[in-house]
This record gives sequence, C-alpha cells and structure tokens, in this order.
Amino acid sequence: MLVPQVQLIPSQEQVIEFLRETGALREGRFHYPNGTESPYYFQMPLAMRYHGNARVLNVALSRKMRKEPEVLAALPNCAIVAPSPGGIPVAFGIREALDADQIIWAEKDKDGAFHFRQYLDVTGLKCIVVDDMVRTGGVINQVVKFIRDYGAQVVACGSIVHFHDAKIDIGDVPYFSLVDIDVKFYKPEEWPADKADIPVDNVWF
Repeated sequence: MLVPQVQLIPSQEQVIEFLRETGALREGRFHYPNGTESPYYFQMPLAMRYHGNARVLNVALSRKMRKEPEVLAALPNCAIVAPSPGGIPVAFGIREALDADQIIWAEKDKDGAFHFRQYLDVTGLKCIVVDDMVRTGGVINQVVKFIRDYGAQVVACGSIVHFHDAKIDIGDVPYFSLVDIDVKFYKPEEWPADKADIPVDNVWF
C-alpha cells in the first residue's frame, strides 16, 4: 500500500518511494543515447503494469485535478487525451477516476506531426491532457497546440512525474503532477568526481 487510506493525495516523497519500490525509479549513473549522463532513470511502465499500482497513482493525480474549477465544469462531457504511449494507462485511469466520457490518444505521422484518427471530430470538445512523464515539455506543448488547432479546448494538463527543468508553454492552462524532480544531466567528462566510482549503466532511451 502506498499511503494510509485516510490520506487522499500522497506526498511527493511517498510517490518517489513507491516508484523506487516498483523499479520505475532507479538511481546510479545512467548513460543516455544522446550522450548525457544522469543519476536518475525513470521506467514508468514498471509502475503502471499492475492495475493496483496504476490505480494508486492515477487516482492521486485525478484528485489534484478535481480541485480545478474548470475540470469540474468540463466533466463528464470531456475527453482525456494521451500524448504518448506511456500516457495511455494514465488516461484510462484518469478517465475512470473523473468519470469523463471518452479517451483519445494522439499519434504521430511519418513527419513527426501529431494527429488524431481520421474522421474523429473534436471541434468544441473540452480536453484534459495527461502523460506518465514530462521530461522536456516539448511533447505536451505540441499536443496542446495541435488540439487547439483541431478546434478543441484544453482545460488542464497533468503527469505523474515532471522534470523540474521542463519548459512547459501552455498558456494559462493549469498543470498538475505528483512529482516535480530536479534531474541533472551531465556530459560524461563533467560527471561529479565524488560519484566517479559508480558503474555506468547504458539505457535505451
């Protein structure tokens, strides 16, 4: 159990410990494909693969979102939008917790541009965008823009984990997360000397 049942929204420290226990948060020296290194590596599907774990995280995030007046006003006639495959289990959990009436996931075309499925008309629809992680802010910024370009309205955004340095540019749309973590990235030659004895672990993405 992540937290005592009487606590409706877990603290950041409790969520971080839960992610450690599930293997979704690892600590060490991780070498990323772009050449940088970090003491943290998140693999969120490891936390979301079991329904009970996913439900704890999704319900906690939904409770934060439910405090937003525009979210309450939009329910139940709104869509939960996942901007990435990692966001799909979050979207299903948030939809269930908020009792929204539909889920949509964004997809990329061969040129990397986001789109919805053909014949899906979202004109005038109110949307809540959710993802498992926001690392740089680039994906969520693009998805909010393309939803607006489709004629829909974004009333809130959220993620389980938010990297503190992510550049989120979504105007006055409220954004919620369970974890806001300062993840440092280094060039290999700039890795802290006091952690030089930590073995390097190469990660896929």
